[in-house]
Amino acid sequence: MTAKAKIKVIKKGEAKEIVEAPIKIEIKKNQAAREMVSTVTNWVSDFQQRRRDETKQAIEKFFTNQPQTNGV
Repeated sequence: MTAKAKIKVIKKGEAKEIVEAPIKIEIKKNQAAREMVSTVTNWVSDFQQRRRDETKQAIEKFFTNQPQTNGV
């Protein structure tokens, strides 16, 4: 430990200002977190939709109506 520790004196009027500041920061953090979750969710849904579309096109290409010859 250090021999000289710093001590901050908080007066009664300043205490309210200090308590209110972290709440505003937490709200901004929550908003940023929500935006990140929303962005990632959109990326995942876009990826899934593209994958579905590509699969659908591949199946349609595989099962195209080809002229059938008569076996008789």
